[in-house]
Amino acid sequence: MKTLTAFLIALIVSFLSAFLFRKMALALGILDVPNHRKVHSEPIPLLGGLGIYLGVISAFLFFSNSFRSVLPIFIGGSIILYMGAYDDIKGLSAHLRFFIQLLAAGVVISMGIRVSFLPDTLLGNIAEVITTVIWIVGVTNAFNYLDGLDGLAAGSAVVNLLCFSIILYRSGQYPLGLAIFILMGACLGFIPHNFLGKKRMFLGDAGSMFLGFCLSAIAIMGDWAGDNVVKLSIPILILGVPIFDMIFTTIMRIAEGKVRNVIEWLQYGGKDHFHHYLVDLGLGQRQAVFFIYYLTFSLGLGAIMVSNDTALEGLLTVVQSSIVFGIIGVLIVLGKKRHQSLKHEDETEQVTSNQ
Repeated sequence: MKTLTAFLIALIVSFLSAFLFRKMALALGILDVPNHRKVHSEPIPLLGGLGIYLGVISAFLFFSNSFRSVLPIFIGGSIILYMGAYDDIKGLSAHLRFFIQLLAAGVVISMGIRVSFLPDTLLGNIAEVITTVIWIVGVTNAFNYLDGLDGLAAGSAVVNLLCFSIILYRSGQYPLGLAIFILMGACLGFIPHNFLGKKRMFLGDAGSMFLGFCLSAIAIMGDWAGDNVVKLSIPILILGVPIFDMIFTTIMRIAEGKVRNVIEWLQYGGKDHFHHYLVDLGLGQRQAVFFIYYLTFSLGLGAIMVSNDTALEGLLTVVQSSIVFGIIGVLIVLGKKRHQSLKHEDETEQVTSNQ
């Protein structure tokens, strides 16, 4: 009942407050304006992430004892959300965004939350801190990049959180499980606002990065397995789609000479993410979203199944998933080449007919 109550509070507050934040965004002109890298054709209000944040806060007010155990996530997530909100409203440089993301990761680490898989030595501790920073900053931005179609980021987060929660409740990690259900409820409260036609709204950078940061920190805080290899495998599997999107897109951009360093990577925006390619291959936007839900849930099931397995089984499951993503990557590249070839043929025919 405690979990259900917290879930419903977060859902209801998130759903209702989103109407208020939408009006605020319209009144203040906080809009996502269409451009060459957007898939929508009219300005859409932002600040949907603030509704999710308010839903989370409201639920935790009723369960303050449970709140203490996830305080590092909330503090770091709040820093990310406020940064994202300011970026949505005023705009921030990539350098400053990167610095604040490092700061938020540092806050979590300073409160004792970090990846743990190496010997307790000076070099081992330094390597774990560096790995934690890369993980948090990477997943935070990966989820921001995933937010490119209606319902994709928030819906994917729900699937991710559901898979995490199953493992947590099976192993008796109830405080973190409660936090996950609160965040899940807040996401479900917002999702309808992504599909309200002319009255829809977006998460904004504030919402997508807040979700990415929370998921990255949850992945570190949870005790997923006794074996270190399995423990590392589970978050990688559950968050496999945004990780694949980030890695694949980065490789493609470097290969095409579009980015050369971290700051250019943060600054660059284009319609070259996983979900964009799915649409280019012929799926409708809604179909692409549900395809990614399906793939995310499939990976999550794999993570749940290996949670009680050995290191070898965990490693093999990650390898198997990597092969699947490799096949998807090859199909995307071939589809992109075919799309460009057809486009070139159409342009040639148009020039010929004009002559």
